Amino acid sequence: MHSSHLLLEEPIRMTSILEPSKSSFFPALTKIVGTLGPKSRSVEVISGCLKAGMSVARFDFSWCDAEYHQETLENLKIAVKSTKKLCAVMLDTVGPELQVINKTEKAISLKADGLVTLTPSQDQEASSEVFPINFDGLAKAVKQGDTIFVGQYLFTGSETTSVWLEVEEVKGDDVICISRNAATLAGPLFTLHVSQVHIDMPTLTQKDKEVISTWGVQNKIDFLSLSYCRHAEDVRQARELLNSLGDLSQTQIFAKIENEEGLTHFDDILQEADGIILSRGNLGIDLPPEKVFLFQKAALYKCNMAGKPAVLTRVVDSMTDNLRPTRAEATDVANAVLDGSDAILLGAETLRGLYPVETISTVGRICCEAEKVFNQDLFFKKTVKYVGEPMTHLESIASSAVRAAIKVKASVIICFTSSGRAARLIAKYRPTMPVLSVVIPRLTTNQLKWSFSGAFEARQSLIVRGLFPMLADPRHPAESTSATNESVLKVALDHGKQAGVIKSHDRVVVCQKVGDASVVKIIELED
Repeated sequence: MHSSHLLLEEPIRMTSILEPSKSSFFPALTKIVGTLGPKSRSVEVISGCLKAGMSVARFDFSWCDAEYHQETLENLKIAVKSTKKLCAVMLDTVGPELQVINKTEKAISLKADGLVTLTPSQDQEASSEVFPINFDGLAKAVKQGDTIFVGQYLFTGSETTSVWLEVEEVKGDDVICISRNAATLAGPLFTLHVSQVHIDMPTLTQKDKEVISTWGVQNKIDFLSLSYCRHAEDVRQARELLNSLGDLSQTQIFAKIENEEGLTHFDDILQEADGIILSRGNLGIDLPPEKVFLFQKAALYKCNMAGKPAVLTRVVDSMTDNLRPTRAEATDVANAVLDGSDAILLGAETLRGLYPVETISTVGRICCEAEKVFNQDLFFKKTVKYVGEPMTHLESIASSAVRAAIKVKASVIICFTSSGRAARLIAKYRPTMPVLSVVIPRLTTNQLKWSFSGAFEARQSLIVRGLFPMLADPRHPAESTSATNESVLKVALDHGKQAGVIKSHDRVVVCQKVGDASVVKIIELED
C-alpha cells in the first residue's frame, strides 16, 4: 500500500498518473458518512453504499419523522448483516435552524428585485410573496441591509435553486426583503440562514430532546451530531442529557460548526466535544469566500493535534444530479484529505441525489489517491513537536508503533484495545497503512444482568481515518497471558489476510498490553 507512497514535494513521473490504481479491500483510509433519505433507504441501495465505502449512516431529523427514519434504520441493519460491513449510526439534530415549510410542495419562482415577506404566521402558505418561518424573533434580530440566504433543504448552492435576500424593512413581526436573484425553490422544506446574526433559539430544542430520548435511546446511537453548536456549554448540556439517559452515556458528541459564533468559540468547543463537523454550506454564507479555506485548514489542524476526528461537508454538490464531480470538487476532496480530514460527510448527494452509490465510490477513490501523496513524515514531526515532552505513556507507545511500522514498511498495524483510546492515538499520527483495531469486549454488570461492552467502541472508530475495527471473542481479555494474546492475534492476522491487507512475508506491527507493560512488537509472517 505504502510502497507506492509518493510525495507531492518530490518529482512525479507524469505518465505514472495515468496508471490505473490498484483496488484494495479498504477503499480509502478516509471515512465516508452518508446521509440516508428518499434515494438511499432501500436495502439494495444501502448495501451498495456500504460496499462502496460508507462506514457511518447519518439520520437527519430536519427531514421526516422518527417512524420514517426507523424504517430506514431497519433496512440498514439488514444491509449490514448481508454485506458483513460494520456501520455506525449518527443522529443529526435540527437545532436552531430557521425553516420555511412549503406545505403544497409546489415549486416557488422568485424574480430578481421582487419583494418577499418573511412572517412567523405558520398558517399562511408559502408563495413567491410570503415565506412563513418557524421563528417569531427574526424581526428583532435583523436590521435593514442584512443578508438572508434561502435554499432548498440541503441546498447545493446553485443560484437557480437558492436565493439571496436583503432586508428592506421590518414591520412588526414581519421582515420585508428584496430578492437579489431570480430562483426556483423546490421541495417541502427550505432553510434560511441569516448572515452573522445571533438567533435566540436553544441549540438543543425540545423536539431534539424528545427524538434523542426516544429514537436515540431505542437505537443506541453511536454519534450525536449537534447542529449549530455555538458554545462549549451547548456540548456540556448535550452531554448531561446523554448521561441522564443511561444507554447513551457512551454516545460521542460531534459539534457541528455552522456559523460565526461557533467559529469564534471553536477552541472551547473542541475541548468539550468528541469530534467536529465543519458544516461548510452554512459557514460559507457567514464567511467571505476568500476566508473559507483558511478556516478549514486552521480547524482541521487543531482537530488533528487534539487527536479528535474532523468531518468535512459539502464536497461534491454537483453529484446530486450528475454522475461525475466537477474538477474543482474532485480537487476539493483531495485537499480535504491533504489538510487532515478524518471523514467526508455527504448530504444532499446521498439523501436525494440520483447517484448515492456512485458518489460514495467516487469520493472514496479520490481520497485513496490523495492519501498516497499525504506527507506523513512532516505530519508526524509536527504532531510530536505539538505534543511535546514528556509524552504520556500511551502517546509514547502510539507514536513509537507508527514510527516502527513506517521504518519496517509494515502492511498493517494491529492494536488490541478495550476502550478504543489506544487505537485512536495510533491513528492520530496518521500511519500510511491501515490500523486494525481489535476491540476486546469487557464484561460489565449493573447487579441485575451481565453485559459486554465493546460494540460501541468498535463502531465509533468507523469515523476515524485509518482505523478499521474488529470485535474479538469476549473470552480473550485485553490484558492477558501471552497464550490468549497469541490466539487473538492469529484471528486478527487471519482477518487481515482475508481482507487482502496482509500477505505472506509481510511485516506487521502489533501494539498490545502484556501484564502491566505496553508492548510494540514487529512480526514477520511466514508462508
